[in-house]
Order: sequence, then C-alpha cells, then structure tokens
Amino acid sequence: MRLHVADHPLVAHKLSVLRDERTASPTFRLLVDELVTLLAYEATREVRTIEVPITTPVAPTTGTKIADPQPIVIPILRAGLGMLDGMTRLLPTAEVGFLGMQRDETTLEAITYANRLPDDLTGRQVFLLDPMLATGATLVAAINYVLERGARDVTAVCLLAAPEGIEVLKEAVGGRADVSVVVAAVDSHLTDKAYIYPGLGDAGDRLYGIVD
Repeated sequence: MRLHVADHPLVAHKLSVLRDERTASPTFRLLVDELVTLLAYEATREVRTIEVPITTPVAPTTGTKIADPQPIVIPILRAGLGMLDGMTRLLPTAEVGFLGMQRDETTLEAITYANRLPDDLTGRQVFLLDPMLATGATLVAAINYVLERGARDVTAVCLLAAPEGIEVLKEAVGGRADVSVVVAAVDSHLTDKAYIYPGLGDAGDRLYGIVD
C-alpha cells in the first residue's frame, strides 16, 4: 500500500479552515469540494490513458485520453457524498457508484447497508471517497468489497488519516492489490472514542448537520 500526503500551501490553508469549529456547514461543504479537487489531482496521477489522433486548427497531432474501461468513483455514504463533486470535476467521464457504510459506535466495526456498484469491477480503476481514515475499519471493508468484485487498482481519497488506521489498512491489504491512499494530512492519533486528534470533528455532521 502506498500513502501520499499532499504537501501544498493551498491544501494546508483549506484544511486549517475546515478544522476550525467556527466554520459553518455551507463554508465547510465548499472547502471540502475545493480540497478534494486538489487531492484528486494527486490521486489521478496514474490514471490509465491512451494516445489518440487529433487535429488542431493548425495541424494533426497526437493527444491523450482516459482509457476504457472508464474509472469508477465510489463515495462512501454519507460523508463521502460531500467529496463527489470535487472528484468528478477532474474525472467527468468516470462512472459513479455508491456504497453505504456506517461505523458501529460500540464495536467500531463497519456495517454495509447499501450499494449501487457493478457486480464486476475487473480491469477498472476504483476511487473510494471517505473523509476520515480513523480506525481503518470502514475503508478496509470498502476495499474488500471492491476487491471481491474483481478490482485490483484502488485509490482511496481522504481528508485526514490517523496513524492507527493507516497501519490497519496496510496489514489488511497486504499484497492482494495495488492500493494507494491520498490524504491532506496525517494527524497525531486516535482518541479513546476513535476520533482523529486533533482532527476536525465528525465530517458527516459538519457537512450536513446532526441527524438523530
């Protein structure tokens, strides 16, 4: 598994505003969208392409286009949905699937409650969107889900990660597939309630409000 931390002043600036407890939901959503677009630039660095003949107003030449089969972008509901527009802005031709997962607050295990994915992901580059890589349970479950459907090239895009979650993910993935994780920052540690410290709070609640 490869980890890439996006070291860029704009990434650091936007992340700092996201962390601020005074940042309201509308601004939070806008900044997540902008930040994910920056992360998507790094996450798609190895997207598969082919050469194609094109003609400019001046002369024939050779261009580049994204290869078939098209990549698939999968936000992990609900918080991952707030990252979708930022990702598809750079990959407008990608297909979009949805994976509904939530963490059991007692066991900290991920529970799958919905999916809208192709049965066969063989040969597809998969981009998973999940704001927080905390315990790693949700992302491990999501990666296992797409690997069971034939995917072997998976990139996870996260806003923040905890060292504990990164280690869990490394151990779970092993050598089974080509997996990368792109994050804006790796924070200090997890709290005893499995929140990233210092983190930015519950990303879903800050994006959409608290739903009882």
